[in-house]
Amino acid sequence: MRLTVAPTPISRFRRLRKSASLRALAQETTLSVNDLIWPVFVRDGNNLREPIASMPGVERRSVDQVVRAAEEAAELGIPALCLFPYTDPAKRTEDCAEAWNPDNLANRAIRAIKAAVPEIAVMTDVALDPYNAHGHDGLVQDGCILNDETIEALVKMSLAQAESGADILGPSDMMDGRIGAMRAALEAAGHKDVAIMSYAAKYASAFYGPFRDAVGATAALKGDKKTYQMNPANSDEAMRLIERDLAEGADMVMVKPGMAYLDIIHRAKTIFGAPTYAYQVSGEYAMIKAAAQNGWIDGERVMLESLMAFRRAGCDGVLTYFAPEAARAIRDGRA
Repeated sequence: MRLTVAPTPISRFRRLRKSASLRALAQETTLSVNDLIWPVFVRDGNNLREPIASMPGVERRSVDQVVRAAEEAAELGIPALCLFPYTDPAKRTEDCAEAWNPDNLANRAIRAIKAAVPEIAVMTDVALDPYNAHGHDGLVQDGCILNDETIEALVKMSLAQAESGADILGPSDMMDGRIGAMRAALEAAGHKDVAIMSYAAKYASAFYGPFRDAVGATAALKGDKKTYQMNPANSDEAMRLIERDLAEGADMVMVKPGMAYLDIIHRAKTIFGAPTYAYQVSGEYAMIKAAAQNGWIDGERVMLESLMAFRRAGCDGVLTYFAPEAARAIRDGRA
């Protein structure tokens, strides 16, 4: 589209920046609490909130404290939580069987949240890394990440989460064909209304470090994830992956990480028009927090600016550890 702009003084863009009210009238993109999904880390124990050093302000919470987080989210108007378990190392095995245990941390937390705060949507992570002795998202044999065998495990994991009451499943493993297998299994088991938000374009990124600390996968991980996560140099491939996942039954798609991949988000939303999300990952969060703690930036303003960038790029929502802070800023009129 070609734009023709009248010359100054006929056209003065500063006229609509003169006051807060005029700026509000001319604002093209908005950020609301409805755009936020809050990722929360779950651990064993009771009445425990354990700080994560590499993610200032973020904690691992016992199930009862995750319920408190859900209650806080409901009070703030945040529509959804996403659960990530910190599994006891003794339960991390080569076959990853704890992943589909009906009484594992994630499934207990789902049931507890839905019993106490049923209006909150609960999203889960579908990947084997929190349960894997090797720290990988898939089953490992002779150093190779197995695709089809991993899908069988992911299907069992998905069914256990759906039966526990999950509203949204978030497959983050990047195995080929897992969306179709999950959707078919959910339909066959009667879980027709369980949504899938596919991590359709998940890159092999260096921004994930603090998250791996949070779920305890850093020490276990052997090698890297470049054989199944995307090459950060590729954009067209992301579109093919998103198209495939939508065709296989994904209801929503995600790009991960977020801020370094705004071009991918924009292309995905423009081409497909499907509900599109980004994950503002642990490294992005930690950088903003660290810079703010050192007094180098205004932390709240940068947080809100970063979230607005996702919305401007085309996101329908953002998974962000800033969710409660952002919700308060929006509620109090600072956004």
